[in-house]
Amino acid sequence: QVQLVESGGGLVQPGGSLRLSCAASGSTFSIGALGWYRQAPGKQRELVATITSGGTTTYADSVKGRFVISRDNAKNTVYLQMNSLKPEDTAIYYCNALKKQIGVPYHYWGQGTQVTVSS
Repeated sequence: QVQLVESGGGLVQPGGSLRLSCAASGSTFSIGALGWYRQAPGKQRELVATITSGGTTTYADSVKGRFVISRDNAKNTVYLQMNSLKPEDTAIYYCNALKKQIGVPYHYWGQGTQVTVSS
């Protein structure tokens, strides 16, 4: 089993920056890709960014050039550096980990951390 704990959320002004962290524990040895999702009030959960075990990254068009995802395998932690934040970035951000169980991919989720961008 894998446990994911997000941290770093909070209130920030437009144009500001915030860094989210997600620490994985448990049977982390089979974790492959990691990702960040977000869900704003009244909207569907959307993919923000992903990073493979090899370090390849992808981003949603809405955050390209502003957000950076990274990982530290030694610490079993994935990060999301958010810059030039906009009010529309306000959402609950969730960490996701992909792990294969007997060859079958399974997604683990964190509890979420609130990010609010407001003046």
